[in-house]
Amino acid sequence: MSTVLQQQPQQSVVRPSTSPSQRLRTTMAAARVSLSWFGVRKTLTAEQRAQAADTFGAEGAFLSAGKKLLDTRHPAYKAVTEVRGQAVKYWKSLSLPYPEPGLRLIRQDAIEEFDSQMTEFCSKLNQAVTALNRRYEALKAAAQQRLGSLFNPADYPVTLEGLFKIEWDFPSVEPPNYLRDLHPDLYEQECERVAARFDEAVRLAEQAFIEELHDLVSHLTERLTGQTDGRPKVFRDSIVGNLTEFFQRFQQLNVRSNDDLDRLVEQCQGIVRGVEPQLLRDNQGLRQQVATELTQVENVLDSLLVDRPRRNILRRPK
Repeated sequence: MSTVLQQQPQQSVVRPSTSPSQRLRTTMAAARVSLSWFGVRKTLTAEQRAQAADTFGAEGAFLSAGKKLLDTRHPAYKAVTEVRGQAVKYWKSLSLPYPEPGLRLIRQDAIEEFDSQMTEFCSKLNQAVTALNRRYEALKAAAQQRLGSLFNPADYPVTLEGLFKIEWDFPSVEPPNYLRDLHPDLYEQECERVAARFDEAVRLAEQAFIEELHDLVSHLTERLTGQTDGRPKVFRDSIVGNLTEFFQRFQQLNVRSNDDLDRLVEQCQGIVRGVEPQLLRDNQGLRQQVATELTQVENVLDSLLVDRPRRNILRRPK
């Protein structure tokens, strides 16, 4: 008697692997942050540009000019933009770059923490916008006085509530499953494209770590060796603290793709371990020793740096 085994349709899955790109795919998720922001700058009309051009004897078509609707230096407005800066900084600190505009990779086990913190930022933003809205009429009156004939009430919405938003989601970067049955060839192409993107994500992560470490080491070395009026330069405690924060983030996000980088981070960490900023200020010998050792690290980092195009990783819907 023979037994016929019916083959089950195979599913394409990402299997555990020692490959750094595969580790990214199995442990990370794409996170996108989008900002909706009331634009406080407005381009002048053609007629207004022509008037401005006449002042300089220029042609309006060759002149670019705009006006600022609100005083962005006002504390209430700065409080709103500060929340935006905090949210974007947090998103970047918790994630790695991904070769697709607007996306970064965060650890899957950090999604809950990320979502909670972004929700808190939204709450802070709403409070800041409410406070700004209470001063809105006064800001408009000040703008009218400063803009003169350029002031146009139609440029100003009735309220600022709801015009400043921080939104986030977790889009899939994997090939859609329905393609597997509908268009197998296209599905395979998508699998190859995604694999290539994660390979590129590994390279981007390496380069981002190298650049950041290089900047931190270079800055600290410059403060340790430089002089002002014949005296050692003063440096803030945060210069050493920033290195410590980098070491922690590197440990959390490192995908172990570059042994040279791993060794450099470990070496740099050993140089500053237990070294207090005040001790560096007081002990000239220690100051020189740390500077010399960091310079050696900096030289190696220089050799690892490669030029690459800068990417806009944040899309701001208008």
